[in-house]
Amino acid sequence: MTAQPVAVRRKASRLSKRALILSALGVVLIAAMALDTTVIRLDSEQAAQTAGFSPQTFGQTEFPNVQSDIESRAVDAKTLADAVAADKAGATKQYAVGTGPNAVFPVKFTGIAGEPKSGIYPITVEGLPEGLLVRVQTGPAINGTELRDATGKYVFGQFKNQIEFQNAGSALNNAMKEAVLAQVDAANLKGKTVSVTGAFKLINPKSWLVTPVRLEVQP
Repeated sequence: MTAQPVAVRRKASRLSKRALILSALGVVLIAAMALDTTVIRLDSEQAAQTAGFSPQTFGQTEFPNVQSDIESRAVDAKTLADAVAADKAGATKQYAVGTGPNAVFPVKFTGIAGEPKSGIYPITVEGLPEGLLVRVQTGPAINGTELRDATGKYVFGQFKNQIEFQNAGSALNNAMKEAVLAQVDAANLKGKTVSVTGAFKLINPKSWLVTPVRLEVQP
């Protein structure tokens, strides 16, 4: 067998050393990247925050603000009912946030809870006009976006898309369930006197479906 020239052997040796050096550098780089990498589960809260909007965080953070806002502006139910009966447009302008069927009214009242249906209690409130049905939803399902829309502080443009905007409403409802409804025996309110502060949309002037931000059972 013919021996390789010295120059060829030296060149091969240099190439081999370069390959070893590059390989070692690659190992060091991969190790450094691994040390600087945080593993995030796709279903974790941190993953949601990393991705952007976190409904749970939004609900827990913002519900106290929504609750305080609604309580500070809540109108006695009789006063509000009389105002709507006299001048619906004027009452909307004076008391509500928003316009038309999307207007949200803050309200407060005390009354006796009747027979519930799907977690919704009719409330008999003394002094209200005959034929006006006042109801309060207590879950487990809380429907609507009254809490999101009651303050006027959350608008579509603040969110990435319609899904996030809808999730914001659901998040506030869920936070309310935890902070308000979980503190009472919501499944057994029939016949009891309750004090409610909440919000509703005046879709039907004769039927108010109130989403509460405070619900207290009288002893």
